[in-house]
Amino acid sequence: MADKSIIGMVVLLNAIAAGVLYQRFHDHPQVQLLESRVLEVYHKLLPPKTPDRCGALKWPSYVLISDRVVFPDGVRPGAVFVEGSKIVAVSENVTVDNPHAMNFKNAVISPGVIDVHIHLNEPGRVEWEGITNGTRAAATGGVTTVIDMPLNSDPVTTDLVQLEIKKKLAGAKAFTNVGFWAGLVPGNAANHTRLEELVAGGALGFKSFMCNSGINDFPNVEAADIAAALPFLKRRGVPFFVHAEVVTPVETDTSADPTRYTTYMATRPPKFEQDAIRLLVQLLDTDTSPAAPGFSVHIAHLADADSLEIIREAQSRGHPLTVETCAHYLTFSSEDVPDKQTQYKCAPPIRDAANKQKLISALASGAINLVSSDHSPAPASLKEVESGNFLRAWGGISGVQYLLPATWTALREAGVDLLGLARLLSETPARLAGCSSRKGRLAPGYDADIVVWEPEERANTSVALNMHTHKLSPYTDAPLYGKVLVTVVGGELTSLFGRVNKNPCGKVVLGRDA
Repeated sequence: MADKSIIGMVVLLNAIAAGVLYQRFHDHPQVQLLESRVLEVYHKLLPPKTPDRCGALKWPSYVLISDRVVFPDGVRPGAVFVEGSKIVAVSENVTVDNPHAMNFKNAVISPGVIDVHIHLNEPGRVEWEGITNGTRAAATGGVTTVIDMPLNSDPVTTDLVQLEIKKKLAGAKAFTNVGFWAGLVPGNAANHTRLEELVAGGALGFKSFMCNSGINDFPNVEAADIAAALPFLKRRGVPFFVHAEVVTPVETDTSADPTRYTTYMATRPPKFEQDAIRLLVQLLDTDTSPAAPGFSVHIAHLADADSLEIIREAQSRGHPLTVETCAHYLTFSSEDVPDKQTQYKCAPPIRDAANKQKLISALASGAINLVSSDHSPAPASLKEVESGNFLRAWGGISGVQYLLPATWTALREAGVDLLGLARLLSETPARLAGCSSRKGRLAPGYDADIVVWEPEERANTSVALNMHTHKLSPYTDAPLYGKVLVTVVGGELTSLFGRVNKNPCGKVVLGRDA
């Protein structure tokens, strides 16, 4: 048997005994390859019937073993014990007397990835993506929890009624855990009662745009709106997630070819990000009301590395600013974007190679707190695939499925190790979302949200394995490292070798840690 099949054999010999993986994943080529070799063992290992589970494994408890387990304080051999939906123990003793133990040898067992910035587009724009396809893709890539943005659903999530609709849909359709940011717009920014209703209803914080969002019913906020909302946000101890670009007139070449990426990039210079962040700092300087733990002004999808100096200065004066960047800013450079390939368009734009290296260094040093996907797919017509016109194309990148391998590929050469990666993709995102007492680590009492992956192996970035509704992505065929083998969501085996369980087993993430 080829070496690359050993881990698959181990998983199948243990899990197929439950009598479900053979049924649910039998059409996968790797299963077919191993079928003749495991069938005899399968009949011998059938365990007694156990209480039903949602996922592919039916054991009420089991153990995951590896030579590389990402403990909260380091990477070493270990065993992760799962009962129901929880991790009940994490041990350095890998000699386990348990018939339901799966040994993944040298593959890495990490806490599941938490993507705090994703657009699932449901309700109202399911044809753009939808909860089902979006969370299936996330699970395929090792993402176990996503926090959905209040747009681009239709209607947007700016009141309790719409939040309740989203919660109900996610509870029925999600393959990963799903939480929600609520929208803060001019219509509710000064209405603290309405904002309180959203937090009490389970919203984890608020999102605003400082520029046109592209969605008519999600208007951007002005300085006065932010000033009106800050006292509530501080008192309530919730993050204020901001698309930080203030758009002002810029001189551009009106004769420039709109199918060239540089033409689009010139319309959104770094100044837009810098001006927005300076304005946010000024508002924090003005509002001196006390802030409860959990509050921060969170700069979404930072693309301009030079803006970090403004952030550092404000942080040095005690302002609670946090910042994320996105995997696509770490993977691609403006110099490499081909003409007419509008799948690369996003806002703020992908900048040059020198800027990319600064972002990578800032993540390695801790100046940037976390990485997200800002997954925002759209139909080919909106992406102007036929014309290749960057100026007219929808700005959004399809990428949640590739968040783990893209981030790892970019950061490993900068000295970020497996523990550091887990902090950027799991532990710190859990803290921002207010669920760090139950998610983001492999530790007793935590939710059994787990990814098993091979950092040295190439990820499958082919169109064939792209799980999204619209397979248009800049990551297609990108040389990324980090092959995801298994994704466990709340103790349920959800993804195996890129194949996703039939049943949606995700849970809605409501409310912040007390």
